[in-house]
Amino acid sequence: MLTRRHIRVKVMQSLYSMEQTKSDDLDKEEKFLLFSINQMYDLFLVNLQLLVEIRKRAADFLAKSQKKHLATSEEKDPNTKFINNEALWLLEKNTQLKTEIERKKLNCWELDDEYVAILWNAVMESELYKEYMSTTLSSFKEDKNFVLDIFKEVIAPNDKLYEYFEDKKLTWIDDLPIINTAIVKMLRKIKPSYDQAMSLPNLYKDVDDKKFAIDIFRKTVLNEVEFIKEIDGKTPNWDKDRIATLDKAVIKMAICEFLKFPSIPVKVTINEYLEIAKEYSTPKSSIFINGILDKISKEYQENGKLNKVGRGLM
Repeated sequence: MLTRRHIRVKVMQSLYSMEQTKSDDLDKEEKFLLFSINQMYDLFLVNLQLLVEIRKRAADFLAKSQKKHLATSEEKDPNTKFINNEALWLLEKNTQLKTEIERKKLNCWELDDEYVAILWNAVMESELYKEYMSTTLSSFKEDKNFVLDIFKEVIAPNDKLYEYFEDKKLTWIDDLPIINTAIVKMLRKIKPSYDQAMSLPNLYKDVDDKKFAIDIFRKTVLNEVEFIKEIDGKTPNWDKDRIATLDKAVIKMAICEFLKFPSIPVKVTINEYLEIAKEYSTPKSSIFINGILDKISKEYQENGKLNKVGRGLM
């Protein structure tokens, strides 16, 4: 589920936090980094479960409407297309999702079911829902596309949901774009042949990615003095205190990849950290960082300090 860029962002945030709090407890900070990454998966599970709970809320709404003393003919014989949506049913029957929600005690929507009601109302009032419910029958493809559209256009952008996640866990706000993308990718892959044993994506693609997270974090921290000297030497017109803390974290991580990760091409490193800087730092940061990394990488190449292996050295 996570890409290397996502991992780099989480490490960058941890380095920034260490600088702000002046923490020097490497083991403690590494544990918090891995905890923070693991909590991303909790957010993924909670968002998937929200879709399940919205379907349940809709079913409960129809059941209550049918029991009204003066129920209309439409309420007595309602359109059940939404509550019978096959893609939603696959999520609800998914054993892994159920197990993980119970194991981690992620009972958000039991405790805060008013947010399920808010989202269900937002879905009902949307034009997407009205168009979908204009007929009573659908194919699996239509069901899946509807869930995708509703998630992207109604649920994910909902302000109340955003505020809820912000109050629940502050780090979740930074993680939401990554998690929402992962959910969209998963929903696109759902097939009618899937059963309740359909597996959810793993947090890390493989063990190498988790190792990369730990290695880039530890090696950047342990070699910080050396990397800071490199930065100071390439910014003669800048007081080191004027360089944004986030920018310094990005540059240190990039230098670490230049020197300590032989299999990662220099161009990949530079491109990754420039994209991160564009998203998370100041408007001019990417230009500043690009200039420094370009100077350092060329100097390393000339001095033979780059120990890159495999294809795509530069």
